[in-house]
Amino acid sequence: MRTPPNRSQPIVEIDGTSTQQFASFLADATLGIPIVGSGSPEGVVEARLYSLYINSAGTAGAIEYRKMQSDISGDKTQGWLLV
Repeated sequence: MRTPPNRSQPIVEIDGTSTQQFASFLADATLGIPIVGSGSPEGVVEARLYSLYINSAGTAGAIEYRKMQSDISGDKTQGWLLV
């Protein structure tokens, strides 16, 4: 995980958007927050590499998935592996 932005540096640009450093920090920090849904995420849920998905239906032991491939043939909903 990236280090938090320096407190003396701004986190918002003059146009109201996040600075690149702060946006990168937030993107990395959100990887620890699981995505929750019902059923398999494969082919359905688009996410960043290493994202965590929890299947709330919990059917047949298929509960936790990890996004291990960034995309398959340009499809960002692919690449989930059952953990």
